[in-house]
Amino acid sequence: MSTENMNLTLKVWRQKDNKSQGNLVDYKVADVSPDMSFLEMFDVLNEDLITKGEEPIVFDHDCREGICGACSMYINGRPHGPKELVTTCQLHMRSFKDGDTIVVEPWRAKAFPVIKDLAVDRTAFDRIIAAGGFISVNTGNAQDANAIPIPKSQSDAAFEAAACIACGACVATCKNASAMLFTSAKISQLALLPQGQPERYRRAQSMVAQMDAEGFGNCTNTGACEAECPKGISLENIARMNRDFYHAKFVSEEEV
Repeated sequence: MSTENMNLTLKVWRQKDNKSQGNLVDYKVADVSPDMSFLEMFDVLNEDLITKGEEPIVFDHDCREGICGACSMYINGRPHGPKELVTTCQLHMRSFKDGDTIVVEPWRAKAFPVIKDLAVDRTAFDRIIAAGGFISVNTGNAQDANAIPIPKSQSDAAFEAAACIACGACVATCKNASAMLFTSAKISQLALLPQGQPERYRRAQSMVAQMDAEGFGNCTNTGACEAECPKGISLENIARMNRDFYHAKFVSEEEV
């Protein structure tokens, strides 16, 4: 682990738009502090490019606190880089060594078309959520917090599923570009709670249908999605989604 400033070579994917052919471009970044985050290092590179009159590298970012899921970069062959349970904005340059060459690419998936450089269009996730990620609620005052008793094990599991930040790392690491971990997490966070029961099985059908319509691939059963998920979303959610989906096939339309 480096404690001194580093000089690095970056091989960054540059692509004008989804219809253009992209390629890796080499950049030298000098005097990089090991305490910088990966995105801060990119800020330094972009400032240098702007000073030289060159076009800066486009990449997604927002909160820089590991909760928004925007910082989607494939770093040396892994989503979000070499560390486990961290997003790109939480990855620090001390994870690399002086003289390293770092390859940075966008997510690779048919359903995530490249917008420009490292930025991809992940609105397919929004459409999956819109297809069923809602519950029936009554207008008026909210109920008291203890009005609906929920076993702690269920509430914990729902919160763990809700921790998904929709970054797309599961899609990026899956050889079939499957979105089943993401979709199942969004289904599970509602299916595990009483408020999510009225639409439970219809939700599974609708969200899975939208996932397929977006062009995501099938689950590979390799577990790569769970291994690379920065929030540690469990494969158990996929099993739950599959059970709900198949249950919906054996009940009447009225029950679904």
